[in-house]
Amino acid sequence: MVAYRSVLITGASSGLGGELALACAAPGVGLHLSGRDPARLEAAADGCRARGAAVEARVLDVRDEAAMAEWIAAAGQLDLVVANAGISAGTGDGRTERAGQTRAVFATNLDGVLNTVLPALAIMRRQPAVDGVRGRIGVVASIAAFLPAPGAPAYCASKAAVDTWTVAAAVGARREGVLMSSICPGYVRTGMTAHNRFPMPGLMNADRAARIILRGLAAGRPRIVFPWWMGLAASIGGLVPPRLLGKLMSIAPGKADLPAGP
Repeated sequence: MVAYRSVLITGASSGLGGELALACAAPGVGLHLSGRDPARLEAAADGCRARGAAVEARVLDVRDEAAMAEWIAAAGQLDLVVANAGISAGTGDGRTERAGQTRAVFATNLDGVLNTVLPALAIMRRQPAVDGVRGRIGVVASIAAFLPAPGAPAYCASKAAVDTWTVAAAVGARREGVLMSSICPGYVRTGMTAHNRFPMPGLMNADRAARIILRGLAAGRPRIVFPWWMGLAASIGGLVPPRLLGKLMSIAPGKADLPAGP
């Protein structure tokens, strides 16, 4: 496993981001963690400090481009950056997704990723290389990126966008010594999936998911998909003609919609 000295993670106050932070926490490791909930973020930071890591926690909204750029630049040299922050929402009772919700999902899941990865890339390109690697960047997408589910149109589309962009951009980044990976998990037991009202095959605990992700990042894999069989099934499903796919999936409830908004 790669030994990281400096790690930056967004959405680190709970769930997958919190478990990734804990998995990286160790004496001599500096962690830069962000989230939107001050109490939960500080609790996550305290858990990492208990493992010996030096932690700098910042309450931030990944949609704020200027604030994100300032925070990332101030972190100094970075061995690993994980753009984890995201929100999950869908059509709820099967109606058309609200306009405000659609924009909110794209703003966090797509713009938030770019606001994290682009400044991180700029910094890592200037860093000295160790064994040909200047740094690693993980972008949390989803297996949902492979299947346009009508119950979560904005979520699936936003994850498809970041997955495609990351895998494509990884080719050029690798030439500059930066290893980029699109992380496509299936169902992970977090607060985000707690509201799902449908079966979740392959559901796994967040600590196990974090270990799988870190192994994939260490190996420099452009796309990390798990469970593999679920990724395969979603990819095959994505090849079904749209009209037929819509009929097949219309019987399943959509993801819960956001609690408030237009």
